[in-house]
Amino acid sequence: MTEMPAVRGVLTENRSLADLTWLRVGGPADWLFQPADRDDLAAFLAALPPEMPVFPMGVGSNLIVRDGGLRGVVIRLGRGFNGIEMRDGQVVAGAAALDSHVARRAAAAGLDLTFLRTIPGAIGGAVRMNAGCYGRYVADVFVSAEAVTRAGEVVMLDARELDFRYRQTDLPEGWVLTSAVLQGPRGEPDALAARMEEQLAKRDATQPTKDRTAGSTFRNPAGFSSTGRADDTHELKAWKVIEEAGMRGARRGGAQMSEKHANFLTNTGGATAAELEGLGEDVRKRVFQNSGIELEWEIMRVGEPAP
Repeated sequence: MTEMPAVRGVLTENRSLADLTWLRVGGPADWLFQPADRDDLAAFLAALPPEMPVFPMGVGSNLIVRDGGLRGVVIRLGRGFNGIEMRDGQVVAGAAALDSHVARRAAAAGLDLTFLRTIPGAIGGAVRMNAGCYGRYVADVFVSAEAVTRAGEVVMLDARELDFRYRQTDLPEGWVLTSAVLQGPRGEPDALAARMEEQLAKRDATQPTKDRTAGSTFRNPAGFSSTGRADDTHELKAWKVIEEAGMRGARRGGAQMSEKHANFLTNTGGATAAELEGLGEDVRKRVFQNSGIELEWEIMRVGEPAP
């Protein structure tokens, strides 16, 4: 058995991850590490055997952990990484700070990061996946980020190094984002607050916010021109091609594509990770048969299937 480094945070062996994901599914991690602070995290990674896999996990809002669990160490940041500060017209947010909290704090200071208000998850995941909505993305407001490498070094990253793209970046495997600096345009706090309330009302009216979901299941596909070539300037909507394929409300065991919004995969109660992922694959197959469009998962799926 591998001898694990001494830590000041909490290191738990064979820890179930189901209760740490929004879909409430998944097997155990070999180890779950919740570092006390950045120095604790850096020392742990530096001392951890290099062959040990490391998976940074946010609040589990866009994640399916498979039923067999995860091998290696899952790192989950908590209270030592959720601070939010205003500095010289910029927002410095810990990676564990919730997107919604960052949006509200920024608005109160007259900075427009309102698009973050309805995005589920925390800032680390938002940067990692270049989260966005209403036509704005993290890349549009990103200044810099701090990360701890797999070798335990603390580094600063700029936009060029992360290479922001639609729903992805080039963060190396095993690196853990610890904070980010964001800068949005100025705005009147009351007007920004009103805009966020409108966004919340629209979200609640169109999305299954009361159900167990993991946000949008599939990325919006690139559009297609009249010649059939991919055309990134005309974005199709994943929900529309799913609906056209007859998969709104489709089920597999306890998993269902939402009746309210066809691009939301829901756990109606007692679903397994295999049922959720399997239903997603059913949808991808049917959409491809119907339209020739190959949907790409937006939800991250990790770990091993049940034995």
